[in-house]
Amino acid sequence: MKVEVRVYPKEGVLDPQGRAIASALERLGHRSVSDVRAGKIFFLDLRGDDPAAVEAEARRMAEELLANTVIEGYDVLLETERER
Repeated sequence: MKVEVRVYPKEGVLDPQGRAIASALERLGHRSVSDVRAGKIFFLDLRGDDPAAVEAEARRMAEELLANTVIEGYDVLLETERER
């Protein structure tokens, strides 16, 4: 089953990469951007047919390795939830 794990800085956590991107966009003339938060996306193929079990395993992976949960949040999306 295909799973997407999105990891992003929590609100209130300094995001220098997002700030640099926002500044660059403004310099390029994109004045409507008020904030940018930079994150990362992991695309996983997990074995299993039970969506609840696959999601639980992906959440464990996020908690144990993919996200630093002190400063980052994450979302887990199963293939059936994603738009193609």
